[in-house]
Amino acid sequence: MPVDFLMQEHIIIERMIPPIKNELSKIKETKEVNPEFIDITIDFIRTYADHCHHGKEEGILFRELAKKKLAGEHDTIMKELINEHVYARTATSNLEKAKDNYVNGNTEARNDVWKFLNDLAEFYPKHIKKEDKKFFIPSMEYFTPREQETMLQEFGDFDRKLIHQKYTQTVAEMENML
Repeated sequence: MPVDFLMQEHIIIERMIPPIKNELSKIKETKEVNPEFIDITIDFIRTYADHCHHGKEEGILFRELAKKKLAGEHDTIMKELINEHVYARTATSNLEKAKDNYVNGNTEARNDVWKFLNDLAEFYPKHIKKEDKKFFIPSMEYFTPREQETMLQEFGDFDRKLIHQKYTQTVAEMENML
């Protein structure tokens, strides 16, 4: 079932929250930011949580649901989820800008790093709970078993292409630096 696929990804995203919270504590205690940790976190959120996971939700599940006559509650939740994905992208971009400011010598930017990192750590568990408890399972009722199987296959195809897209882009960025 497609929701099982997406919910398994939620488990991986949730596993990132304790390391983030640990880093938040370190920032508060030491008044220093670990730019490497922030870069890894940004990459994880952009690549896995957003491009991979949200990509499947928006590009496949939500696309297919948009073809169905959804109950008002489900339509409302889907729109909220899309807005929440936009929020996460914005918070991640803000985190990156704050980290860059910190690395470039603005030590006060650590407060912004902490804020945006904390925002993401608080956002994802709530977002995941909404998807798991209020949306994913009821949304499957709109699909026949064959439609669900087709989506599941499309999820797999999406994942197979993802790594190639990521590193093709990385190489292109490196080439542009020449």
